[in-house]
This record gives sequence, C-alpha cells and structure tokens, in this order.
Amino acid sequence: MASNIDVSGTTINTALIYAFGASGFFIELRGGVGLVLAFLMVFMGKWYHRSQVMTLAQWMRLRFGDGKEGHFARICCAGALLVESVCTITYFAVGTGQFLALQFGMPDTMDIPGTQIQVTGRLLAALAIILLSLLYTLVSGFQGVVWTDLAQGAIIFTCVVALSIKALVEVDLPERFDIFIPMLEGPPQAVSVSSQEWLTPLPRWNLPLPSGSSYEGFRMLGLATIIYLIRTTIQGHAGPTGYMAQRYFAVSSDRHAGIMTFLWIVLLGFRWPFIGAVALLGVKMSIDQGVPILPEQCLPLVIASLPAGLKGLLMAGMLSAAMSTFVGVVNAGASYWVKDVYQAYIAPNATETALMRQSRIASVFITVFGLLFSLMINNINEIWGWITMSIGGGFMMPFLLRWYWFRLNGYGFAAGCVAGILAAIAQKSLLPGVAEYAAFGMVTMFSLVCMIIVTLVTPQTDISVLRRFYKVIRPWGFWGPVTDNIDRSVMGRINKENMRGALSWVFAVPWQICMFLALLAVVMRQVVAMVCLTIITGVCSVGLYMVWYRHLDEHVTFAGEDDDSSVTPGAGEDDVDLREFNMGHEDGSESPAYAIPEIKTSLGGATYYSLS
Repeated sequence: MASNIDVSGTTINTALIYAFGASGFFIELRGGVGLVLAFLMVFMGKWYHRSQVMTLAQWMRLRFGDGKEGHFARICCAGALLVESVCTITYFAVGTGQFLALQFGMPDTMDIPGTQIQVTGRLLAALAIILLSLLYTLVSGFQGVVWTDLAQGAIIFTCVVALSIKALVEVDLPERFDIFIPMLEGPPQAVSVSSQEWLTPLPRWNLPLPSGSSYEGFRMLGLATIIYLIRTTIQGHAGPTGYMAQRYFAVSSDRHAGIMTFLWIVLLGFRWPFIGAVALLGVKMSIDQGVPILPEQCLPLVIASLPAGLKGLLMAGMLSAAMSTFVGVVNAGASYWVKDVYQAYIAPNATETALMRQSRIASVFITVFGLLFSLMINNINEIWGWITMSIGGGFMMPFLLRWYWFRLNGYGFAAGCVAGILAAIAQKSLLPGVAEYAAFGMVTMFSLVCMIIVTLVTPQTDISVLRRFYKVIRPWGFWGPVTDNIDRSVMGRINKENMRGALSWVFAVPWQICMFLALLAVVMRQVVAMVCLTIITGVCSVGLYMVWYRHLDEHVTFAGEDDDSSVTPGAGEDDVDLREFNMGHEDGSESPAYAIPEIKTSLGGATYYSLS
C-alpha cells in the first residue's frame, strides 16, 4: 500500500484535484488511476504469469524465437525499457526534489562553495533522496525491504484516515473561491470556481482556464477524458512494462495473479480520499491565509502545516514509498542491461561478480541520466504527461499486437518500438506545447505505420515458435494458421475462457473507476454521488463475481508438449512449463531448452533470474 502514495504521483494527482476539483480525477485516467490494473486482474496478469520468464525482453524469445528476429526484438525492447527507466527517474527526481525543497525551505538556486556554479534546490534535494535510497537498498536486503514495506503501509493507512477526518471536520468551503493556475509565462492567474461544481465527482466537457496556462491541454476535458480512456484500454490490452510486469512474472499461478491485482486495486483506492483531503485543506489554507497556492505546491505546503506527529509520520511514509519506487525502477532498468544485453550478447560466461558490477554501473548511469534530464523539465505534470502519452504511446502498438496478431514478427516489433521512442523524443524537442492527446495520436500512429510496414516486408516468424507461444499463453486474437492443428473442441474451450476475460474487463473498468470516485466523494461530502457510485460498484462487483471470480480456477491447459489436442480443464500450472520447451530457429532447427540459472542483478534488494 505504501508505494501507492509516493511523492511524485501523489503530488501531481493532488495538484489536479486542487486545480479542477473532483473532475481532475478524470485527467489521471491517463495513468494515475492505475486503470491498467483492471485488465491485469481479469486476463492480462495470467498471460504474463504463463510466460514463465523474468523480464519483458526475455519474453521476446518466447514470442519471436531464438533466431535473428528474436534477438533483434529483445535488444530493441531492452533499449526502449531503459529509456523508460531513465524518464521515470526524471519524474521521480522532479517530484521528490520539488517536494523536499518546499518542505525544507530551500532556495530556488544555490551557489556551490568555492565555485561559480549554481544549482537548484530541487536538484540538491533530489540528489540527497536518491543517495539515501541507494544506501537503503544496499543495507536492507530483500527481507528488510519486505518488512519495511509492511510498516510503511501501516503508517500510510493511519495518515489517510487521520487526514480524511481532519478534512471532513475542518473544511467548509464558501460558495465561490479562487484557484490559482500557473501560466507558461508570467505570474499565476486566479480563476473563480463554484464550490458545488468543484466538489461534484463528474467530468466536465470544458474547463474555465485562462489562455496560456500550463494546463491548456486540459481545457477540453471531455475530449481529453475520451482519449485517455482509449489510451488506457489499449495499454490494458497491451500489458504493462517495467517492474510492474515483473510482479506478474513472479506470481505462482493464474489465480494468484488475479487475487493479487484485486488486492492491489482495493488498496490503491485509499489514495483518493487522501488526495481529496489534501486538496480540500489546500483550498482552505489559501482562503484563510489569503495567499496563492499553486497546484503542485498544495501537497508539500499542506503537509508542512500539519501537527508535528502527523507530519512526521506522513513524511516518513511518503518518502519511504518514493524510495521503494526508485529502487524498483532502477533494479528493473539495471536488469535489462545485465540480462538482456551484457550477459546475452557481450559476456555470456560472465561471473556473478562481473554481473553485479555491471548492475551497479547500469544503476549509476540510469540515475545520472535521469537527474540530468530533470534539469530540462519545469514541472511534474510536464514529465508525467510526456511519459504516459508520448513515451508510453511510442511502444504501445508493438506491445499490443504482439499478443493478438500472429503475423507480427520481431523485426516489426523492434521497428515499432524504435520509431515510437524516436517520435516521442522528436515531439518533445520540436512540439513541446502540443496537447497530450494530440502527441499520443501522432506518436502512436507513426509507430504503428512503421511496425506494419517492416512486418509485411520481412519473413513471418517460424510457425513452430508461434505454436509454442500460443500453447503457453492461449490469447485471443488473429491466430488462424497457428491454431489450425488444434482440435476444435479444445479451441472452443480456449475461446470460452477468453470470452470470459473479454467480458470481465467490461465490468472491471467501471468497478474500479466508481469505487475510487465513491471514496473521493466521501471526503468531498457528496452523499448522493457517493450512494450512486457505491450502487454501480456493487452491481459491477456482482458481475465480476459471476463472470470472473467463480472461474478463476478454470482454464485450459495442454497436457503434453507434443499433443496439440489434449487438454485438462483446471489442471495444474506445471502441465505446460516453458522451461521444458525447445525454441525453433528460423531455419527450422531446434535450440536447447531454456535453463534458468540464478544471478543477482539488483542493488542488493531483489534477486532476478536469467534465461541463457
């Protein structure tokens, strides 16, 4: 639960609720609501589990084989995920640095003694927390991290309850009040808003924003909400990247993947009454003190005003959550370099000591590049919007079609990832002011076109590789020639299971959205909205129980590697084990079966595994 209320994410979510009221929730359908979890809960999580690998780049070998295209896809995937890791560290540095700088009253710029070099207070604060995070990981070890996370969760839950009660008891908003919106140039401008409109948890088609504001892209909120929903639906069907995917690689069964995600969503829901309480207290503080509070200053300023005990608990919980996020991102990024590039292609016989050294070097480079990039970022919303809509959109289509289209090969996948990342970087450099949803459309379409062209002009993936992939994952989609040799009765059972997954997300998405909004409505004191949202959540819960939960233990499992028609419904997960499969080369030959030796490639926290 602790990682659900980290510094950067909570700061930008609170900023949007503070600026636009409960309607700001719908902006975070782009990522902060975590709506991809609904898809992971009902079908995508179990697909990842069935892969039986430990990184996304290793997954490329399962999907595209062990020939040239498989290696090409693996390298490009690792490169794309390294870029994403650097951008995420930038997001961490900007958010956490800004938070700490405001908490401790650090000046905007500071001189380094004995030099003429000036640095920002935000950069120094970010550097301090990053160094502390590295030390925390090296000293604590994996078991220490687990117990620390449990303690963090208890602290955060206590603070959520305390702050929600404080907002409910102390805040009584006037009929109208001013919110100060940051501008691209010049001082912030005041916007008068109605308290009833600000508190109502419904989306608005247009937002009353001054021309030239930093939030100009949210002016047409209705259109933006539709684009964000489309984007999240695509991402949900494509699957997550980074350390989130690794959680599903590590679960023990399809059932555990679903139950883990259900618990994750429920715990994530407590983030929203906390965010709503902070936004309410921020509005009250601005009114009482008669001073403008900018949206991204709301969280740190409200926390600074809390009583000493509560303030200390909250600071400890949020900073430890930020450290956990940093550790997860850096560990995942380092593993892409160590396992998918260095060990796979540069030094396949490297010792554990050499791998640990490479892991630490990669961690330092990811951190340094992330810090340097943060110098070019003005605020958290800027980097978060670019990560979710441009960088995420850059490899969304390759990650989507890898599950559903048999014709997509490793060359097309790699081309889509590279084209998407280059398009996202070009958009940031040449068109930095374009609306997020427009940037998403441009980057995604460019990636899609490049991917399809390269796929169609290069050879199809070997059919034996595709059949192995289908037997392991059993996804829906366009797999016609791949499934021709599977008995029709077996395919009927597979299609029935997939149909339940497709129907389940129709219940899961509104269930998650309405549950979060109902919790937000509680702290906003919107009783009618809370009751209506709770009823919808209940109806969707019944639907999920009937379509998804009752069937968690029912799935089609191939009983034998070479038997394409024999299945055992509800059989054990060990009936199909990727480690027993030989992977076909493009020339039809077979490569040795996967072996999974243990290598430690973390900063000291987690242990990862490599396919060699």
